Amino acid sequence: MKAFFDTSVLMAVVREADRRHVASRKCLLQISPHEGSCAAHTLAELYASLTGMRPPNRLRPDQAALIVEQFRTKLDCIALTAEETFQAVQHTAALKLLGGIIYDALLLACARKIQAEQIYTWNVKHFQMVAPDLAERIVTP
Repeated sequence: MKAFFDTSVLMAVVREADRRHVASRKCLLQISPHEGSCAAHTLAELYASLTGMRPPNRLRPDQAALIVEQFRTKLDCIALTAEETFQAVQHTAALKLLGGIIYDALLLACARKIQAEQIYTWNVKHFQMVAPDLAERIVTP
């Protein structure tokens, strides 16, 4: 099964205090190597989130980089071309969606690119707004 993970799920895997940690970790651990994927820019989002939290939760840059590396080796990282990125922008504009939801659209473009069978997120509502045709594949862990 091709599974795609967004940043919210990976953050919950890292943060044991997160109420979604157990479900997220269990979901990730059930995925065999090369069955799981994430967007390449999710690695940057993860780093930014881990190093941008307020103390005492904030991680040092070297700690965050190590965690990002662990996800990079566990998951296939999907990148978009400039054309694919622009297509996601056009799609989002056609839906008349505003602001930061474009980042969800970029994640979904990556999931589409690999024909993900399951798209794991804790942001189901926004993902389904961007891709109603994928609604049945967009799930929480």
